[in-house]
Amino acid sequence: MFSLSQGWRETTTISEPRKSVNTTEDLWIGRRSKKILQYTGGLMMPGLGMLVGLLGGLGAVFFRYLIQFFQTLIYSSGGDLATVAQNLPWWRVLLGPAIGGVFIGPLVYFFAREAKGHGVPEVMNAVAREGGMIRKRVAIVKILASALCIGSGGSVGREGPIVQIGSAIGSSLGQILKISDDQLRVLVACGAAAGISATFNAPIAGAIFALEIILADFALPTFTPIILSSVIATVVSRAFLGNYPAFQVPPYELVSPWELVFYCVLGLLAGLVAVSFIVTLYKTEDFWDALKVPEYVKAPLGGILVGIIALRFPQIMGVGYESIEKVLLNQEIWIVLLLLIPMKILATSISIGSGGSGGIFAPSLFIGAMLGGAFGFAAHLFFPQIAAYPGAYAIVGMGAVVAGTTHAPIQALLIIFELTQNYMIIPPLMFCCVISTFIARGVKRESIYSLKLLRRGIDIKSGRDINVLKGMHVRDFMTKHPETIQENMRLRDLIQILPFSKHTSFPLVDKDGDLLGMLSLKDFREVVFEDDLMDVVIARDIATIPAVNVNTDDNLDRALTLINGYGFERLPVVSAGENSKKVVGILSQKDIISAYNKALEARGLLERMPPKPADPERTQ
Repeated sequence: MFSLSQGWRETTTISEPRKSVNTTEDLWIGRRSKKILQYTGGLMMPGLGMLVGLLGGLGAVFFRYLIQFFQTLIYSSGGDLATVAQNLPWWRVLLGPAIGGVFIGPLVYFFAREAKGHGVPEVMNAVAREGGMIRKRVAIVKILASALCIGSGGSVGREGPIVQIGSAIGSSLGQILKISDDQLRVLVACGAAAGISATFNAPIAGAIFALEIILADFALPTFTPIILSSVIATVVSRAFLGNYPAFQVPPYELVSPWELVFYCVLGLLAGLVAVSFIVTLYKTEDFWDALKVPEYVKAPLGGILVGIIALRFPQIMGVGYESIEKVLLNQEIWIVLLLLIPMKILATSISIGSGGSGGIFAPSLFIGAMLGGAFGFAAHLFFPQIAAYPGAYAIVGMGAVVAGTTHAPIQALLIIFELTQNYMIIPPLMFCCVISTFIARGVKRESIYSLKLLRRGIDIKSGRDINVLKGMHVRDFMTKHPETIQENMRLRDLIQILPFSKHTSFPLVDKDGDLLGMLSLKDFREVVFEDDLMDVVIARDIATIPAVNVNTDDNLDRALTLINGYGFERLPVVSAGENSKKVVGILSQKDIISAYNKALEARGLLERMPPKPADPERTQ
């Protein structure tokens, strides 16, 4: 169904029926066709990246307009939600988010459950473990659910949804064209880059987001189409929405070298606040998951709670960019900023935890701006000669909290620069982002994205499900009575066996059936053409001794570690017990992959995928 890691794909060997080449002309045509495909493939991915950028940019623009449409429908205005809410009857503010939840709950529950939440972890999972496969309907459901959630006043951002929307567009295009898994992953990342670039008018940040968070790969073959996708999406966005930074701010800069001390403290606080946001978000998800009510009812209930918070703090509604800009322009009172930090964390956690659909990026920017603004007010109050105005600290706080929640300081740094287009703030921003990331990683190993997957037992960094594999034993998945080779078998006898086997390696045993080593076809080929050695060389002379093995009580996680570490295709299995070497089975990479996929299907963690072509070995 799919491989657990790229390392597996490189070492796994699956036998396929060989097609005979009858003539020299057929051989020449085959080689020529292969070269043509390689050449066009090199041009194809940049071209597809540009197409995904075009579609992703249009999707981002449509998403922005759809948010405005739903907001106008519910609140009779498409302006700043915080300002709009202050001029509405209290009951409309209270019920607005709940109205959105009434439609969001059934839409997500019945049509695409992966559209729930902030979206980026699902994209990371699709790239790492599912070969870039994202269901085609996800783009439609996500764009509707997230636009409803944001437009109705849910405390979420539009960046996570547009990443998932763009990625779904890239995946759908790749599936239609039937490209390889590696190419499909790149198109998914192209869609993510296009979404970020078009939403923020930030082409560099969009590309780095896709490379640093989604793919974790900066190789040139992946870099090129992603850059092109990001550029095209930005051009499309600017054509419809204009070319201007997301936030208009004064040109702040580092006032004094001593100010780095203040930014160091701000980085420390930002890291701790980022961790508190992560913990609150997932504790709130646990609460809603344990609530014994139908899933599609939770979203409107959560909407009511968000509406209650918005009655006193309307700034928490929607993406909150207007409120952020006020802080950057020093137009908010410090006590309000302090109160908005926990209120935004709580409101966002409720919106997402109860089943809403939206991102955590904009809330992280909001929380960081409030934290930085409040801290900057105190710094400038007590040290006016060496401290900048609060707006400067708000800018740096935005990047620091984003870096702390995502564990991606490069991406945070670049996106703040492109959002504000203020180069002079870069030195303290770099300083603060690194400190925040260091603190957040020290307290919480996983980012706000990867933790969601780890809670399901999915270790996204290694591309495998650690809980599933550790819970399964080798004895239940090994092949019993494996083909073995006796240590004293002559080379002449090996010729009658090895070339006709479907396997490439065999346990070498002594007369009692105890494991001595492993004999591979590679070892065999090195001496097979030496006629003088046919009756001289025995299997023990050319085998690898001793053999790496597992026993029947070991779990599949240990077997996977050995396979990846030593680059083997198969491991011999010995019976459990101290110093036991009796060979009782063989465990292959394909056995572990099959066990892994079946376990995920049983747990409901694996979405329905198109049928996999039959394995030729199993159909013979």
